[in-house]
Amino acid sequence: MSTPIPSTDDGARAVSGSEAIAAARLELLAAARYKLAIHLPVLTADILSSPAELAELRRIAIAGRGAEIRIVLGDPDATLRMGHRLIDLAQRMPSVLRIRTLAEEDRSTETEASSWLLNDTSGYLFLPDADRWEGRAALKDGPGQTPLLLRFEQIWEHALPATQLQPLGL
Repeated sequence: MSTPIPSTDDGARAVSGSEAIAAARLELLAAARYKLAIHLPVLTADILSSPAELAELRRIAIAGRGAEIRIVLGDPDATLRMGHRLIDLAQRMPSVLRIRTLAEEDRSTETEASSWLLNDTSGYLFLPDADRWEGRAALKDGPGQTPLLLRFEQIWEHALPATQLQPLGL
């Protein structure tokens, strides 16, 4: 069963099902202006790889001064082995699209299991367990986004650059 995120209501809503999660993710990308903060334990082939999602990521990346897409991956090596389409975009725009990996002090069961996408218009998608297609999303919910953003900032400050994803300077 899928429950899509309603685009007319700004409050947080439960979302379930892969299609509903993908639709919520795309709506949040489309609503973003200049900034994204994304935390993913594992970047699978069906996340941030559709042509529409990549087009939105490109749009945000070239939105102008202050554009910033920050991604914390739990396992960047798996992303590299898979050859995810996001890697190419990150390698072409390394000053705007930055990828880091979790530091040891931030590796906890809760942090490693959850996934979230935050935009700069107070929108978010939060999955407490990234392996399950259930969570909550909102197009505009500052009070709901704030704890996620604070946690992301803490993780980002400790995170290490995912150097394995950087292009070789040959």
